[in-house]
Amino acid sequence: MKSKYEIFDRKRLRIQPLGDRAHDLPLGNWLALTDATPPFDEPRLARVATRLREARERGSARILMMGAHVLRAGVNRHLIDLIERGWIDQIAMNGAGAIHDYEIARIGATTESVARYIRTGEFGLWRETGELNDWINEAAQLGLGLGENVGRRILESHYPHRDLSVLAAAYRVGVPVTVHVGIGYDILHEHPNCDGAATGAASYRDFLIFAKTMERLEGGVMLSFGSAIMAPEVYLKALAMSRNIAAQEGRVIRDFLSAVFDLVPITGDWRAELPKSDPGYYFRPHKTILVRTVADGGQSEYFCGPHRATLPALWRLLQA
Repeated sequence: MKSKYEIFDRKRLRIQPLGDRAHDLPLGNWLALTDATPPFDEPRLARVATRLREARERGSARILMMGAHVLRAGVNRHLIDLIERGWIDQIAMNGAGAIHDYEIARIGATTESVARYIRTGEFGLWRETGELNDWINEAAQLGLGLGENVGRRILESHYPHRDLSVLAAAYRVGVPVTVHVGIGYDILHEHPNCDGAATGAASYRDFLIFAKTMERLEGGVMLSFGSAIMAPEVYLKALAMSRNIAAQEGRVIRDFLSAVFDLVPITGDWRAELPKSDPGYYFRPHKTILVRTVADGGQSEYFCGPHRATLPALWRLLQA
């Protein structure tokens, strides 16, 4: 059956070189491990570090889910060190995270001004960034995960700043980075070489990779940095799947620590669900990650602060 609706003809688009774009975040934004960071003094953070140590010793999952602006905070080297030392054995991000990681590796800058480029119809339509669609299409053809193939391709590239790529570092040491894409969310979906079916196949494989890691969450740690939608929703479904299998095998997945790091203040007890009359009820990391999914034996912690402060603070505790 033929659709009765017309679709947008992407062949009409003008795609411009990435070198013509003004970038809001140049290379100097990215921290070295020895750089000073904003202070974050929270004694409860030591508990998270302790639980990560215990999880690493027993081989339980150490998961870090994040929004793309965590990479924009300049903490790539801290994330890479956490991966290389085995503190984190699964990272999950949204599609924008993969885009920022790629652009940083390729040109040492990222982030365009939406306010500037949306007025002229140039937003997102940059030639080199669109190469990611070719890699995603290839991932689907090869049966690889989206994050897996992007990490492989960056690692094999000659991009001058590939040492800053979280995806490349993770691929090198065998830690999965899964990329959870919503169609229409990312600038890649504007480009003529975007194949929605391939994007869906590669990202869905990533979801299944993530769900497999979740089977090891008993005794483990799940960290969520700055993801209001992707992290709680993907985690919720994968946890349901892993608990379904565990129940069939006579196991449980309930003794683990979940910790949310975000900028949204939560007043009162973050371990209690708010009433639906409170707007805070709709902040998914609160009700999903901190309350509902740990209600039968897990523990949770909430940390409010900028990622440029909180993630390095956790990293420093793990150096002791």
